[in-house]
Amino acid sequence: MATAVNWLVIVVAILIVAVVLLQVRGTGATLFGAAESSFRVRRGFEKLLFRATIALSLLFAALAVLHVNLQG
Repeated sequence: MATAVNWLVIVVAILIVAVVLLQVRGTGATLFGAAESSFRVRRGFEKLLFRATIALSLLFAALAVLHVNLQG
């Protein structure tokens, strides 16, 4: 069981990295830059990636707790 949890933690960590890297980076606001671009609505694939990041993060946290409980 512990080996399966170890592999799941590794796979979920790799998926989190991939999902975060796939997210679109904003242009960023300069010191006196465009404030109207600071709020955007996520749609389509961007929304899916955002929700997948949250879900994978929660799964990773749960697996980490399970992993610690199995170790000792």
